[in-house]
Amino acid sequence: MLGRFHPGRGPGGLFGPFVTRPQMGSGQVVTERNNTLLDTPSLLMQAVIVPGDRTPEGQLVEAVTVPWFEIIELLNRDPSLVFQLSPRKWEEMIAGAYNKAGFDEVTLTPRSGDLGRDVIAVKRGIGTVRVIDQVKAYASGHLVTADDVRALLGVLEGDKASKGFLTTTSDFAPKLPDDILLKPFIPAKLELINGKALLARLKELAENKG
Repeated sequence: MLGRFHPGRGPGGLFGPFVTRPQMGSGQVVTERNNTLLDTPSLLMQAVIVPGDRTPEGQLVEAVTVPWFEIIELLNRDPSLVFQLSPRKWEEMIAGAYNKAGFDEVTLTPRSGDLGRDVIAVKRGIGTVRVIDQVKAYASGHLVTADDVRALLGVLEGDKASKGFLTTTSDFAPKLPDDILLKPFIPAKLELINGKALLARLKELAENKG
């Protein structure tokens, strides 16, 4: 996810509702923000994307919401909370990340019948780049196997996407990138994003409020 493509900034003003409250002083805004972050269970349940039209492949993502930023801040404070988000919430967070990264069209696929594609992101320019992301919200210690990654290669071939990402909240099995069947595709065609890299990339996107 969000690997070697650098499509530019996403839509502006997404953080605006959080920092422009003319009827409140700056101290009150900070206090309200901290109080919201303390209410972790409630925050993790809030919507993190603004849905758009439905397409044959799923739901378009129009923008990210304020809780998308707040959850990332919460995860930066306590990375162990990464395992409290549901698999579907992680798919939504990552779909929002592609939108924030400036992709022109981001689709969140249905919970079932997604054909191995949790997020589809398209960037148009000189030609069209189509990316698919398979999200595995695994518990700590539950490693992604080489078979999991090989399966994604099959999905890539069927989809005819430009590139695939396998994103996990956990990590990958040792020496997996050196697998003789996978190594030729990494990272040009296939990129592996573990939990540490995922949080770092989300933090970078959240800090770019433009």
